[in-house]
Amino acid sequence: MNNSTEALVAEVFDAMNAGQLEKIRDVVTDDFVDHGSPVPLPPGAEGYIAILTFVTTVLQVRYEVHDVVAAGDMVAIRATAHGVNAMVPQGIEPTYRSYAMKTAHFFRSRDGRLCEHWGVRDELDVLYQIGALKPQEIPMPVPD
Repeated sequence: MNNSTEALVAEVFDAMNAGQLEKIRDVVTDDFVDHGSPVPLPPGAEGYIAILTFVTTVLQVRYEVHDVVAAGDMVAIRATAHGVNAMVPQGIEPTYRSYAMKTAHFFRSRDGRLCEHWGVRDELDVLYQIGALKPQEIPMPVPD
């Protein structure tokens, strides 16, 4: 288990939750890539801070970390992102309802800094929570 990589990842989540994103500059490489971003970003701290600024200010996301698993230069996180529906895909109006989104994050480190991030988000469940989509009813068989 790589405790230093775990500490770097903890710094990222702490910086997001505290609204102190400038601290991230010290923990990512100049060529850091966020593979989980929904929009293209420049590499390094500038791009990562830009997307996290949007996430933490517009969507008001704060993370609740549940599990951390580390092996070698990789760290996996299972977390819940608590946010507000202030912006959604084109064609859907914001409801300003709060939501809790299940997420998984994977970070890779190199030379004592984070160099890559992948994120997996349950965005479909968020669309149900904010009322943008209604779940379909599943017909249940009637017992004989």
